Amino acid sequence: MSGTALTTTPAGRVAALARAELTLFGRSKGMIVAAVFVPLVLPFSARTVVKDMDLSETGLNVGLVLLPGAIGFSLLFAVYSALIGVFVGRREELVLKRLRTGEVRDREILAGAALPAVGTGLVQSLLLAAGCAVLLDVSAPKAPHLAVVGLALGLVMCAALAALTASFTRTVESAQVTGMPLMLVSMVGSGLAVPLELMPDRLATVLELLPLTPVITLLRGGWSGELSAYESIGPVVTALAWTVLAVFAVRRWFRWEPRR
Repeated sequence: MSGTALTTTPAGRVAALARAELTLFGRSKGMIVAAVFVPLVLPFSARTVVKDMDLSETGLNVGLVLLPGAIGFSLLFAVYSALIGVFVGRREELVLKRLRTGEVRDREILAGAALPAVGTGLVQSLLLAAGCAVLLDVSAPKAPHLAVVGLALGLVMCAALAALTASFTRTVESAQVTGMPLMLVSMVGSGLAVPLELMPDRLATVLELLPLTPVITLLRGGWSGELSAYESIGPVVTALAWTVLAVFAVRRWFRWEPRR
């Protein structure tokens, strides 16, 4: 099948858009630093803080706190925050408007734009898992299926939430501001730095409903092996609910032309 024919299929069109977006991504030094290096450095800088926590009654150790948290940081910075800028930038440059005049469908445009960031988040997560295994003596996941499900849900959900946030973001410069509330709430309340096991029960129950909390719960349960099939249903349903709501909101409110 020729290259031209490939691009006439949905997969071919998405791949072509992703390649173009990846080229633009490689030209942005600021985005590379924010999306690639920051998530790799932040978790290990918190190692001293985690070591001072009393984890004796939680069944956790430093590795089981830092590894899911590190992947959470990657999802927030490499996927969610980076994609807000991508969607807004392409909209303001009229790229999205021009693409819609061709045969490319709306969902293909968004998927093609999101793939490089999602791929970056995936690669980072694998590197972080390997790094934590070496530096923090973290063993292989005892329930790898939970880790895979958690990471997959996190990647898709963060991409959808980024598109939703971009719908209400006027300029590329304001993208970091509009994405900050979700990032701060997630970093403080989703168990990235402080496990929910250390928080009061009532507060932990509320924080379990945050978008990134179920992802961290599944990742941590995947490595610890202490999350039963029944206990994993709640986090999976919560993450799916946030993803479905975000996709529905994007289909209704996403803006394809510059905000005036």
